[in-house]
Amino acid sequence: MNQLCDFFYELPEDLIAQAPLTDRASSRLLVLDKKTGAIRHDRFINVLSYLNRGDCLVLNDTKVLPARLRGVKEDTGAAVEVLLIKKTRENFWEALVRPGKRIKTGSKIVFGNGALIAAQEAELKNGARLMRFDYDGEFEAILSALGETPLPPYIKNKITDGERYQTVYAKNAGSVAAPTAGFHFTEKILEDAGHARILTARITLHIGPGTFRPVKCNDITKHEMHAEYYEIAAEQAETINRAKKNGGRIVCVGTTSCRTTETAAFRNDGFDSVNPGSGFTDIFIYPGYDFKITDALITNFHLPESTLLMLVSALAGRENIMSAYKEAVREKYRFYSFGDAMLII
Repeated sequence: MNQLCDFFYELPEDLIAQAPLTDRASSRLLVLDKKTGAIRHDRFINVLSYLNRGDCLVLNDTKVLPARLRGVKEDTGAAVEVLLIKKTRENFWEALVRPGKRIKTGSKIVFGNGALIAAQEAELKNGARLMRFDYDGEFEAILSALGETPLPPYIKNKITDGERYQTVYAKNAGSVAAPTAGFHFTEKILEDAGHARILTARITLHIGPGTFRPVKCNDITKHEMHAEYYEIAAEQAETINRAKKNGGRIVCVGTTSCRTTETAAFRNDGFDSVNPGSGFTDIFIYPGYDFKITDALITNFHLPESTLLMLVSALAGRENIMSAYKEAVREKYRFYSFGDAMLII
């Protein structure tokens, strides 16, 4: 049952959302009962009606970097595109370079008429490059001026407002893709959650390009995930653990929040708890996984045969998920990053 073809479904291209809705909370909400497979159709504005006092929403507060840089090769003037993946140390970044054949170790790329210069230090095993950046001033300010928000490959048009590819609670810059399940939340919904005594915990996982990397193994258990950096502060872990111990449900907002909390899970005094700390996670969750922390999940609709579809299938059951996706297609839900939402509860 863990073959790649088990996670394929047909999706009409016109259901792939190409732009965000004007009102974040007006997106549709498919509510899936993970035990029975029962489905309800609603609007995200009503999401809190499915939660109880003492439940805990876990939010990934990562912020998307303007990580796509367009420059020219110093010696030839040939166009080059660089996508920053992660900072390895001061002024050094792991990056993807296109076209990679033009850039060798020692090559230099110029951005913004020399405001930023990148030199390739090494080729890495995963196909990425180690780049050293030289500049005058603050790197973040230069990146903000020269860089572009890297949208997923299935979104064909640029968006005019870069903040619409951020959550309203985005804080810690470091991702090349957004935790899109959080797009549906507004400040008011978060305020209303507080009034309803629904807890919120904010953790960080910086999303890398591996989130779009296709699974190429027919046996999905042989797939290797790209490692991503996460942080869980002590007070946020305490909020999650208190909710869990008091019988509240841990409602992860997005697969990244789910993967982070499951990575940090440990057994403490008979209770599954979250360890505060930081590090890198390459956890791959697929059917058969025993969830320690996540009780419910708010998520978007994911690509066929993707690791994200495998994660939600692990939580709700593959048959329930595939049935819900067929229903979403019939009802013409909007799919992927700017699409509608699903609550698995």
